[in-house]
Amino acid sequence: MNIKLCLSVCLAAVLPITANQALAGGKYKSKNNGYEVWASDQSNSVAGAISPGTDGSFIWIWDSEDINRQLAGGGDARPVACGPENKHSKGSARNAGPCDLWDVFPPDLIEVDADGRATGNLLSDLSGFGRLHGMLADPQNKYVTANIFAPGGGFVGIIDTRKKAAVALFRVTGTNVGQGTDVRSVHMSFFNADGSQIIVANLNGKVLERIDITRNGSGKIKSASFNRSASLGVGKDQAVTAEATTFRGKNAYGKKLIGDIIGDYSDADFSDLTANNQCKENGCSAGPDAELGGRPNNVIICPIPSANNKAYVTMGGGGLLVADTNTTPMTIVGEYGNQVVNGAGCGGGQSGANMWINAGVSASGAGATQSTFSMYVLDDNGYENGANLPNFPMPGTVFKDSGNTNTIGNTAGTTEPNISGQLPGHTTRRDAHGVAVTVDGKYIHNVDRIQNVVEVFSNDDFTRTTYDLVSSDGAGSGVGPCAYKSVDDDAFFPGNDPAPDLLEATPDGKYLMVAFRGPSPVSVGHSAQGSCPGVGIVELGEGGASGKLVAVLRTTNTIDTTQAAAPGGSDYTGSERSDVHAAAVIRKR
Repeated sequence: MNIKLCLSVCLAAVLPITANQALAGGKYKSKNNGYEVWASDQSNSVAGAISPGTDGSFIWIWDSEDINRQLAGGGDARPVACGPENKHSKGSARNAGPCDLWDVFPPDLIEVDADGRATGNLLSDLSGFGRLHGMLADPQNKYVTANIFAPGGGFVGIIDTRKKAAVALFRVTGTNVGQGTDVRSVHMSFFNADGSQIIVANLNGKVLERIDITRNGSGKIKSASFNRSASLGVGKDQAVTAEATTFRGKNAYGKKLIGDIIGDYSDADFSDLTANNQCKENGCSAGPDAELGGRPNNVIICPIPSANNKAYVTMGGGGLLVADTNTTPMTIVGEYGNQVVNGAGCGGGQSGANMWINAGVSASGAGATQSTFSMYVLDDNGYENGANLPNFPMPGTVFKDSGNTNTIGNTAGTTEPNISGQLPGHTTRRDAHGVAVTVDGKYIHNVDRIQNVVEVFSNDDFTRTTYDLVSSDGAGSGVGPCAYKSVDDDAFFPGNDPAPDLLEATPDGKYLMVAFRGPSPVSVGHSAQGSCPGVGIVELGEGGASGKLVAVLRTTNTIDTTQAAAPGGSDYTGSERSDVHAAAVIRKR
């Protein structure tokens, strides 16, 4: 297909893209006050937890001044602490991090329902408050969402970036998915382009949900309202089994949390069919499956936001739904089968009107023999006249690796499962995941969690170049810094294995901050085992068309004693449990 003929403009894929970039068409405006890097560590912050990623998490925050000193040959940057005792402190005298999720959101917070009545539960009474999967900033860089992904938990919070303090906490809707009881979880959530909405991926509940935000003139959040009427169910034969709740109480500064529940589920859309009378998810009782493979399993992975207030909703089994987030309930304006957009993508973003979306391997155990690296581009201006016909406008396929397996919709792939595992130097598998757009919007960087490479796509002509994260120059010469930051408590464990994940660009345009996974990965163990957990600093070159790893902000956690499996990897016997899944860049104000 000639993509230029297919599209009037192309989209840029990144996970996670900042709303600043969406507003500025890829240009990240800054007052040159520096920035902070916030890393989400999925490992437990509580000793003696029952299983990996179920009880607390650590938040790692570094100041750009310290990062620059490390890059200039100084000591390792020191993580910032949270809490009132650290207010306005600077330099080496300040308290050291990381921050404990249980300190930011105190365990004595009280769960309340839509009428403001206590449910009888404290936060500490509820299971699943752990596995911090990612934190994403609002356009104003005043707040981040905290996405807490432990199975069955379903928690999403808001944190003030200056005080490092909790502002609000919600528990999302439970549904009957898979004949379960109160099924829910929060994979990721995103602020929309102007910061007036938070769009939430209730992955296991198969619901796209919305929190409405109001602000004062300086951008401070005055209210955060979980709008039940806005909910968009994307499963089949769905029913609400547990209503959304919020939490009352005080944060570490003694300030009361905000947050309320508004609207009514009776006004939401939990119907089976799209506007084209096709099943939202294959096998619904009300109509036919969608065309070109349909949508076999609509666990929501990432609702990637656009400047036009659309959410590009990627799903585990493949296919894509494009939702208008401004309507109540949110409405489907674009629908695609999984043969058009393959499954398990969690990378996407925008440059101009171009929306880039990737496809990777399944997070479930089936992903252990899958190999997928694909990149698509869609026109964000193509959904302005209500619901489109199925598979229109047709995405452009910018790249598909020749070794992609015939899985989650990729009918052209090899039919043989890839059993080569994930050991560095041995595996032939691929897994496209996080993406970042350069600040000028010219290039899209998409990491491969298994191969430790980054594929770079030009937003102008879709040409592709590649650099690695294991050499000193990104082109195969010398040994990169991950080797020197790798775990050393298991003599047989392979080092220099970054296992890159979610990433963002710095506002000065010089670097990408890339999450590096750990030797005992809490999620997607078959694709995410790494040796130097933390945040990798990639220095961009050639105007953003290339890069090289120049440093690692190393994280560590030996409090957690649980052990996660890494199928196809190494049987790690050491004590490191840190597992950074996402890195966010927060512009200082």
